[in-house]
Amino acid sequence: MNERIRNQFAISNPFDFKHISTLKSIENFNDIGPSVVMASPNGLQSGLSRQLFQMWCSNKKNACVIPGYVVEGTLAKTIINEPKEVTLMNGLTAPLNIQVHYISLSAHADFAQTGMFLKELMPPNIILIHGEANEMGRLKQKLITQFSNHNTKIISPKNCQSVEMYFYSEKMEKAIGRLAEKTPEVGETFSGLLLKKAFTYQIMAPDDLHVFSLLSTANISQRITIAYTSAFGVLKHRLKHIFESVESLPDEESEGLAFRVHERLTVKYESEKHISLHWRSDPISDMVLDSVVTLVLNISHEIPKVVVESEEATKTKEENNKKA
Repeated sequence: MNERIRNQFAISNPFDFKHISTLKSIENFNDIGPSVVMASPNGLQSGLSRQLFQMWCSNKKNACVIPGYVVEGTLAKTIINEPKEVTLMNGLTAPLNIQVHYISLSAHADFAQTGMFLKELMPPNIILIHGEANEMGRLKQKLITQFSNHNTKIISPKNCQSVEMYFYSEKMEKAIGRLAEKTPEVGETFSGLLLKKAFTYQIMAPDDLHVFSLLSTANISQRITIAYTSAFGVLKHRLKHIFESVESLPDEESEGLAFRVHERLTVKYESEKHISLHWRSDPISDMVLDSVVTLVLNISHEIPKVVVESEEATKTKEENNKKA
């Protein structure tokens, strides 16, 4: 506000106009004599603007001015084409005698501004959305003419129509640290951590991460205890049929009975009823763990059956000996 308007507040409200008032609802409107009402929404689909339109649409002395863009399917879009009658909110029809005027006051750029903006950018893809279908079609044709000498794809999709765009670009990664000490041979597998800094990519060994960035690596060691009452040697024997590497650990290293599976998982004997599994978390070690846990649970269910069969076999042998 300028200084004159601010000084006016000391005397009276400068926005309290003599011939302009706020209309809170249709019930407060005294429809006597000529008047101009600015109401929303501009699509006439509901609210005060729809109520006033239904009151005045049959009188040819009235007029309706629609400023700006209107959406397809709304009443405002329908009356721009000046039909003979319109459907009211109660489902009945009424003659359309009111004068309809459309004025484009939309705060959007025109073709000259849009064309100049796109000429500066020169994008490979242009997607036209949020506009009246005929006008969007005209804009598309003009843009096709403007970009006829360039490989520019111009799309004007319908509502809810999906659009796919493909971008092809080369990315160069720079090997640093230990990975840069040796030049790889053609076809040799090259692996490491890919780190993005701004718009550059770097590949480095995990141990070099803390040297060339503010990040660092960490290892997660996990341990679980499982109920197991069978012989510890049975578990080791069964695991040797599954994994190539099942090696016993020295007592000073494991502090008791223990063996290592696939060089990733350590199985320790805790007591007559429990064993513990120790591993460093990674995808391969987790898969080894799942296999071992599954085998432990199977053995726990199988052993009682073996014991029962052994007792029955013993009784059968004793009976046979008595008969003999």
